[in-house]
Amino acid sequence: MSLYLTRLFVTLLLKPRPARTERGDVPGWVLITVMTAGLVVAIWKLAGDQLAKMLSDALSSVTNK
Repeated sequence: MSLYLTRLFVTLLLKPRPARTERGDVPGWVLITVMTAGLVVAIWKLAGDQLAKMLSDALSSVTNK
């Protein structure tokens, strides 16, 4: 049994592996990142003053306690 396992291990270890040709879905991730940044910019432009007020109110309520 151990001879069989040793042969299997050596065969798997020395088996040539094909070169990786798949690089993944890079354009998809770039598109998601760009769209997320665009949404952040759009929300910031539309509600920047309200977001800043909410943040300052939240920080002042924490520091006043």
